[in-house]
Amino acid sequence: MHFLIFCILSSTGIFIVFKSIDRFELPPLPIIVVNYLTATLLGLFIQASPLNVRSMVRMEWFPVSMVIGILFIVMFFLVAYSSKKAGISITTVASKMSVIFPISFAMFLDPDDKMTLFKAGAILCTLTGVALTVYKPRTGKIDAAAVYIPLLLFAGMGIVDSLVKLAQHRFVDDSQAAPFSSMLFLNAFISGLLVVAFLPRIHRQFLRPGIWGWGILLGAVNFGSIFFLVRALNHLSPAGQSTDSSVIFGINNIGIVALSVLAGLLIFREYLKPVNWIGILLSAVALLLFMLG
Repeated sequence: MHFLIFCILSSTGIFIVFKSIDRFELPPLPIIVVNYLTATLLGLFIQASPLNVRSMVRMEWFPVSMVIGILFIVMFFLVAYSSKKAGISITTVASKMSVIFPISFAMFLDPDDKMTLFKAGAILCTLTGVALTVYKPRTGKIDAAAVYIPLLLFAGMGIVDSLVKLAQHRFVDDSQAAPFSSMLFLNAFISGLLVVAFLPRIHRQFLRPGIWGWGILLGAVNFGSIFFLVRALNHLSPAGQSTDSSVIFGINNIGIVALSVLAGLLIFREYLKPVNWIGILLSAVALLLFMLG
């Protein structure tokens, strides 16, 4: 269970870092690129035995890691664009509701991971709770991009989590968790470099010390979010110990939402409306149902 706790803390850390970057009005793209470089190096550093990129390319999980890595950088851009067009609330709902994808996919992969009445209720409470937690009234008209971009984000984030589950289920045991995580971020780093190559005005921003400081911090928590998720799935799912993968994804998602809201309240003074507190309460109910299911 401690791996799942570390995963939730790491993922919440991503929220806190991005919120801080926004407060300090720093450019996100170079920080994202440095973050992926840091995450790659962290995975190589903690690997128990020496392992180079050439040997990782031969691994069974390499094709899946390439797809996930590319999707990582695409999702970051979609988050930024969706936040601009549709607003941060709609963007957050779209990304968090995507938990339904890995939950369903986990039950599809594992015949022992069955849908129960508790799980069905937990999924319903999760979706409703997340929507109410991040809800904020919005006025004015929005363009078409504000509709289809969040939908793409919803599908994309769900596909990423489902592919992580696929790789963990088929190929990635504990000994492969570090190199697998490194390759994901290496592919994302290379993709980010290709984007930066076509944006010369971004190049000078890499000389700012703050970019590297925040990038390294973001990379550390970003790496932890994937590394500890894979280890939690290995240790807690039927292949490891006792808990269904769908339950792990549900608890992870709810924990991130709850801690992110708490961080927003205590650190950034983002006061909540009654409807947001109802959402948090529903998320707590969902957590209980997932544990019972």
